[in-house]
Amino acid sequence: MADGDPIPLFEIDWDRQDVLNAVNSITRGSYWAKGPYVDEFEERIESYLDVEHAVTYNSGTTALVGALQAVGVEEDDEVVVPAFTFIATANSVRLVGAEPVFADIERDRYALDPDAVRAAITDRTAAILPIHCYGKPFLMADLRAVADDYDVPLIEDAAEAFGAYEGSEMVGTVGDAAALSFCQNKVVATGEGGAVVTDDPELAERLRLYRSHGRSSSDYFSAADSGEYVALGTNNRMADVVAAIGAGQMTRVEDIVKRRRSVAADYRDALAGVDGINLPSELADGRHVYQIYTVTCASSALRTSVLNALDAHDVSAKVYWDPPVHRTTFYGDDDYANLPVSEDLASRVLSLPMHPNLSPESVAHVAKAVRAGVAAHRD
Repeated sequence: MADGDPIPLFEIDWDRQDVLNAVNSITRGSYWAKGPYVDEFEERIESYLDVEHAVTYNSGTTALVGALQAVGVEEDDEVVVPAFTFIATANSVRLVGAEPVFADIERDRYALDPDAVRAAITDRTAAILPIHCYGKPFLMADLRAVADDYDVPLIEDAAEAFGAYEGSEMVGTVGDAAALSFCQNKVVATGEGGAVVTDDPELAERLRLYRSHGRSSSDYFSAADSGEYVALGTNNRMADVVAAIGAGQMTRVEDIVKRRRSVAADYRDALAGVDGINLPSELADGRHVYQIYTVTCASSALRTSVLNALDAHDVSAKVYWDPPVHRTTFYGDDDYANLPVSEDLASRVLSLPMHPNLSPESVAHVAKAVRAGVAAHRD
């Protein structure tokens, strides 16, 4: 970092192969909408996660909608979701005509509390949709057990945790399906893009039909006829040039995760012992991928002081998420229950710059700004 250079919240990691793939896709002059890189990207995801099916979509949000539609969630159903999440998690439920039922989170992983989920289930519950928050797996075995006990599908919102695992289970492999995101700040980034992974062949077929107008026949532009349409669908396909970048990213995903974890280790050293700043914790038997590096401040007032100091030092930062979804303008008109843990943590979390190429010098500069914010609050 040159002295005085601003530090962005994230930067996209790319290399020559990403560019070559994109150029190859473009200069081929055909199959831009559905081409060989879509197949390659899906196959690389399947191999990496050891799943039977990966079905790409044009965003993480449409992947969530596709997953809910594929497991049969429909109008007047309920889906248990966290309020401590990006709003797309709840919106996807509304987009299939169902109602999100917000449950509270536990404090260690910022993820759905299994006991709160049990309390939220009714005879209208059609699915449970937890997120792996910030890059750390949710309590996968516990939530899988809740879903099994009530015989409802478990859909993982794995947008923030590609490559994370606990024990022998990769994020994205414990649910009936899991939605992935490849938005620009994600571990694997394509600008925009998503996918749904599953081991269920019937669910995978419904996902493919839904993303492409319900067409069961071959690719639209490769046949003379208009095709056969057997289900309701829309156009949520991933473009080949987007998948070309994803295929390139997948060749080095383990290196990307390794470098993210190295940055997180630098943060742990640089911020160790800073009063009032609680750092994200590692897993005893697993891997946090640090898609977002989030600290928890002792109070909202301390967070404000640290944010001001970061801004003064030209360091970008962001709050994910305050207010939580159930207190946003769109959802706040409804009579949702109080969620004390979600609301408490939302008022105190703060995300610092994180990307695979963040230098130790930049981390030290961020830490200096954080310490300045803590000192200003104390004074």
